[in-house]
Amino acid sequence: MGCHLIQVETIVGNSLTDNPMGDPVERRVPVVTPPGYSTSDRSYPTVYFLAGFAGGGVHTMGTSIWSENTPQRVERLMAAGEISPMIFVIPDCITRLGGSQYVNSDATGRYEDHLIEDVVPFIDGKFRTIKDRDHRAVMGKSSGGYGATMLAMHYPEIFGHVADHSGDRYFDFCYQADIPVVVASLGPYGNSPAKFLSEFPHPPKQRGRNWFTIINMLAMASCYSPNPASEIGFDLPFDSETGERVEAVWQRWLKHDPVHVVEQHADALRSLRTYFIDCGKWDEHHLQLGNRIYCKKLRELGIEHTYEEFDGGHMGTAHRYERSLQIFSSAFV
Repeated sequence: MGCHLIQVETIVGNSLTDNPMGDPVERRVPVVTPPGYSTSDRSYPTVYFLAGFAGGGVHTMGTSIWSENTPQRVERLMAAGEISPMIFVIPDCITRLGGSQYVNSDATGRYEDHLIEDVVPFIDGKFRTIKDRDHRAVMGKSSGGYGATMLAMHYPEIFGHVADHSGDRYFDFCYQADIPVVVASLGPYGNSPAKFLSEFPHPPKQRGRNWFTIINMLAMASCYSPNPASEIGFDLPFDSETGERVEAVWQRWLKHDPVHVVEQHADALRSLRTYFIDCGKWDEHHLQLGNRIYCKKLRELGIEHTYEEFDGGHMGTAHRYERSLQIFSSAFV
């Protein structure tokens, strides 16, 4: 299918000015408009899609002979009438370490502010959007699902509809298991995260063992436990040589865990028009368990939501976006 409904906008992220990692302030953002947009004067609902770790923006436009990318999927669904007409936006919140978790951090930059203060106003100013929460949704996968839930907690006046696909939660399971792997894999770097990072921008042709697990852990630390006084700009929640947990830092991480903060934001979540959550039964990061714990708390707090588990893992689950987009379509109508 052609991409005649997809255009790429350059958004200047004023909120990202002088960000600590020196990442670009200008971001290229794909926008999918509905069929007939250019010849009508109609206004449309908007869906913001937050990609998973190391993804977002134009990186979601990669093509494959075997599958469609996210913009193509949305274009096809609208063209076929399987979802209602909408404006679909894919922000770019990537950092040098791979991802921002869509939060504000003194180690990465103000990416939550970027979405709320830069991206949403730009889209509402340039495109014919229906400018209210009842016609504005946020969805995402993995880190993006986490971001969607956190934005729902913090900005219920902006987003009335939320879909969280395999979002990070219950950090004791989804991150803790990687700590021994990271410690062992930092061995060739003298167990020094600083040394690893000094080599990361120009990795050798043969990357070290478990390099992605290392960089993912460091990226999470840059989001959850920034420390400008640290050599690397953030603190790890464990000793990089022994793996012992540093409890004071871990407690800082838990302040970002949806399972641990949901009570504080119960009223915001109760106000949602749509809250859809799903996860694969075989998620490799144990997020199905975190989601069960989280959704149990939602039920206890009287927060309406839909939770589904499907036969799959953490990867190759883009087909599930069709489910949430159809739910949004019904809610918008």
